[in-house]
Order: sequence, then structure tokens, then C-alpha cells
Amino acid sequence: MPGPDGLLFPNATKTGHLHVNTLSKTYHRTRQVAGRPDLRFHDLRHSAASMAAQAGATLAELMARMGHSTAKAALVYQHVAEGRDRTIADRMALLAEPGVVQSTGIDGPRAET
Repeated sequence: MPGPDGLLFPNATKTGHLHVNTLSKTYHRTRQVAGRPDLRFHDLRHSAASMAAQAGATLAELMARMGHSTAKAALVYQHVAEGRDRTIADRMALLAEPGVVQSTGIDGPRAET
């Protein structure tokens, strides 16, 4: 709905929040179609936090994004992503190159001469 406080998922009459049963039915049907009947709705929050971290969000940014007041709460949502160890090792190797200053952006380290 329009406006800064507009609802993302309003009810059919656009007078309030979508009822939890409507959301639940749709979500359960969608996860079956996707072949992921094991996926809990809250797992989407974990995925979003992990993806934000991989995109370069700092701990403070993650805490604000997730609405956490402590680092401990925010870290509960951090997970090891498959293949990330190789990416991290490759980026660390770039830092060891002599005479190269690194600038780290969302796409990873870039060499600057």
C-alpha cells in the first residue's frame, strides 16, 4: 500500500494486515511446489541476514536491519554458506600481493595501483 507505513501484504479489502492463515496456506503450498516442504517461514529471516552479511553489511548494519539490540542476537542468524571459504581464501590471497592496495566493495576486492 502507498506511503511510508503502507502494508506490503494487506488483506484483500486493503483495510489491514493479511491474515496469518492466508499467508500460511500460500507459504505451505509454495514450499511444496519448490520441493522444500522442510523450509520454515522463519528460515527466510536467516537467509536474508546471511545474504546481507555476504553482501558486505557490517554487524551494526545487520543489527539495525534485523531489529536486534545485541550482537549476540544478530550472530544467531549468521550461517556458513557453501563455497564461501574458497572465496574468502582467494580474497585474502589478493591482500598478500606485493605493491597492491586493496579496495573492498560489494563485488569483492579490487586491485588499485
